[in-house]
Amino acid sequence: MISQFVNVILPVPVTGTFTYVLPETMGGSVTVGSRVIVPFGRRKFYTGVVSGFVPAVPAEFTIKEVTHVLDERPVVRHPQLRFWEWISDYYLCTVGEVYKAAVPSGLKIESETMFESNPDFDASDIDSLTEREAVVYALLSGKGKMNARDIEGQTGFRNVPALMQRMFNKGAAVVSESLVSRYRPKREQFVRLTIDRDDASALPEAFAKVRNAPKQEQMLMALVQLSNFTVRERQLADVPLAKLIERTALTTAILKALVDKGLAERYTKETSRFARVGNDVAPLPELTDPQKAALRDVHGRFADKPVVLLHGVTSSGKTEVYMHLIDHVLRSGMQVLCLVPEIALTTQLTRRLQRVFGDSLVIYHSRFTDNERVEIWHRLLNTSKPCVVLGARSSVFLPFAKLGLVIVDEEHDQSYKQFDPAPRYNARDAAMVLASMHGAKTLLGSATPAVETYYKALSGKYGLVTLSRRYGDAPLPKIEVTDLARESKARQMRGSFALSTVSAIRQEVAQGRQAIVFHPRRGFAPMARCTMCQYIPKCRYCDVTLTYHKHSGALVCHYCGANYPLPETCPVCKEPTIEVVGYGTERIEDEVEEIFPEARTLRMDLDTTRNKNSYESIITSFSEHKADILVGTQMVSKGLDFSDVSIVAVANADSLIHYPDFRSAERAFNMLEQVSGRAGRGDAPGRVVIQTRSPEHPVIGRVRDHDYLGFYESEIDERHSYAYPPFTRLIYIYLKHKDERELDNIAMIYADRLRQLFGTRVNGPVTPGVGRIQLYYIRHIMLKVELNASMRRVKEILKDLQASMHSSIPAMRNLVIQYDVDPY
Repeated sequence: MISQFVNVILPVPVTGTFTYVLPETMGGSVTVGSRVIVPFGRRKFYTGVVSGFVPAVPAEFTIKEVTHVLDERPVVRHPQLRFWEWISDYYLCTVGEVYKAAVPSGLKIESETMFESNPDFDASDIDSLTEREAVVYALLSGKGKMNARDIEGQTGFRNVPALMQRMFNKGAAVVSESLVSRYRPKREQFVRLTIDRDDASALPEAFAKVRNAPKQEQMLMALVQLSNFTVRERQLADVPLAKLIERTALTTAILKALVDKGLAERYTKETSRFARVGNDVAPLPELTDPQKAALRDVHGRFADKPVVLLHGVTSSGKTEVYMHLIDHVLRSGMQVLCLVPEIALTTQLTRRLQRVFGDSLVIYHSRFTDNERVEIWHRLLNTSKPCVVLGARSSVFLPFAKLGLVIVDEEHDQSYKQFDPAPRYNARDAAMVLASMHGAKTLLGSATPAVETYYKALSGKYGLVTLSRRYGDAPLPKIEVTDLARESKARQMRGSFALSTVSAIRQEVAQGRQAIVFHPRRGFAPMARCTMCQYIPKCRYCDVTLTYHKHSGALVCHYCGANYPLPETCPVCKEPTIEVVGYGTERIEDEVEEIFPEARTLRMDLDTTRNKNSYESIITSFSEHKADILVGTQMVSKGLDFSDVSIVAVANADSLIHYPDFRSAERAFNMLEQVSGRAGRGDAPGRVVIQTRSPEHPVIGRVRDHDYLGFYESEIDERHSYAYPPFTRLIYIYLKHKDERELDNIAMIYADRLRQLFGTRVNGPVTPGVGRIQLYYIRHIMLKVELNASMRRVKEILKDLQASMHSSIPAMRNLVIQYDVDPY
């Protein structure tokens, strides 16, 4: 029999695929998209995805065999593989990095290094072991195989792999690889009646058997009721054991008695981790006349444009338009992907969409456990039924079968961009490519569209539909600008708030309405400082100041996550003069509670939303008016709908508008306009107070007037003058090395060689705002590329340059190069 060879994608950052031979016993059991276990390197095993078959390979190559075939049917669809290849080519990363990001870990069985004591180790050599090694040897002798994590947990020792290497060298331990699957299906215990339903005398006879056992009789009665036993035309319902025990308040010993008498059967089966909503759904919401016109226009634009931008002011009712479009696509038998930038937005949208679409709604985001994500993956893989998937950026990787529509809500949002690790993709742009591969349409929605998106809409590449009136013709919120410099000079401040801002918030809260206080920085204070010598604590691994978090009493690095105690005395001048400086949301919350003791306060930022259900808990509590004031970062600035919020206060807008980046003005305008849109969505008129020391800044003026078009025109002129997107495409190249001198030398050589290839399109190298992260020094080079340039060709040039430098410059071996395409 002729050997079959397959190309396999592995979840490793190595270019290309890898060829393996299929043993004869596996012939015919593998298809493109199937998972296989293959050896890689000296001892490792990985779960790979078959990307294609190879007719033959050169004889001089030694080809390893596929070890196991995990699927007879693909777990990755063909359009997904094409999509992975596009992301790999466009975002200058490997297809293995895309695979690693795309597929839940529970579908990737990998080998894990296991340690055990060597049975051939001579007991007389035990004295050659150190005290720690002897402890581990005794542990392994009693426990058998253990991984490094478990050894560390049992002994408390650090750096276990190095310790095990020393034991291996002494012959005291052996090392092996074990395949580990992280996915565990949920199993639940059920109870069923074993009574013949077609025998009219069976039920009375069953109760006769328990006549003298009241508790057994009670449980049998409950089981009959829960099983719908009396409804002949319906199938018997599965009765969860937990539900039966809860209903009867009896023990499993009573159930065992019923089982022993042949009246019931106890069994286990796989169940879903997600509660069913049911099909009792509400009708679609009625549309206003402007919404009906917008819906007609969207359908009309879709007739000749694959992508349409819905530019609707805040609270104009874009979600209602989305729902009618989703219903139209579901009725045609197709699937819908609805992307949102923040997981927080799925909370409110879930409730609204579930009321209308019931169990056709699927939620997917990174806060789900890996088991939950695998379950959703299988649900989409095993059915082509119409459904709508609501999720954050990782949802683009799901195995859609019949995708008919993609909706990207708040399409301008920076959260759609994945920064680390690779692939550094933008989910909005990737979603449009995904839609085109399926022949689907894409709707982009925003009150403040990205400059590039609006430019493409005006130039005719995208269709454009405008929704310029708020729902119910409610007015846009009135925006007031407070000059912090003037208020501070006049001593009209209380903490970080001007007295006029305090008065405005108090007035609204006193009338039973709610307020949002927005601040872009989390933590208690951005830094600590010695008042005597001006010493500022910095992270020992990163070139950044540390943020003080009051709840933990620690200084935290927001780049690597390292924690440090707040020093009681300055380590430089030895004086007890360390103070915390500046404001984060935690400190703003403390001030709000002090200024408004009568009000109930909540905070929503990264620190308060680390748990899976924390978003929902905070949003539900605020929606139900269990709090009067919500303090938060950008999480509160977009998409959320609170009908009782009548005032929004921006604690300090300066960190938004004064940022060294060509997109700082756009980001500041978008965020300020979006957070302003949270006010006045109910009956009360909205009011917004923006505190700043730069009241004359052009962005502040545009936000005050709700003038998106004016902002866009000034911004697009500036982009054109300096050849920034949408007139060029940007690639940021980051060079990282632990030796700063070596890095500077390599960066200059690299940039010079880039200029030989790309000329004046190359800018840099420069040190970025944060010049060192996790002990790696960083240099940054910007490459501007024409829009019609081939990204595949650019990737080839960069790859060849990197290879040639690796062969000629020894220090390149320790250099890390990262590419970030469209870095915004």
